[in-house]
Amino acid sequence: MEKQNEDCIFCKISKGEIKSEKISENDNFFAVNDLHPVTKGHCLIIPKRHYKTMLDIPSTLGGELLSIEKETALKLMKKDKTIEGFNILMNNFNVAGQIVNHAHIHLIPRRKNDGFRVCS
Repeated sequence: MEKQNEDCIFCKISKGEIKSEKISENDNFFAVNDLHPVTKGHCLIIPKRHYKTMLDIPSTLGGELLSIEKETALKLMKKDKTIEGFNILMNNFNVAGQIVNHAHIHLIPRRKNDGFRVCS
């Protein structure tokens, strides 16, 4: 785990070097809209510190992570009444689809027949 990575886009957002409207924020995480959403409202929950994968995030932050996931989902559902559910997904390592090597969780709002598919 590194404090920050000067080449990491998520570290730059965390430090305010790249402007982004935060949906939710707490001491160790923040949520922002995904630049390439798969559904309307798709957002990312990102640790403020540079952790490469879920395996690097300290277990002691688990409660805070769950809290911001719930807070963000509830905000999205309150703002957009068409949201009927949501997926929480995380890709870890390149082989699993992780493109940015800074841990992040996808919160994907769902609506009936939205066309997005995940395995069940």
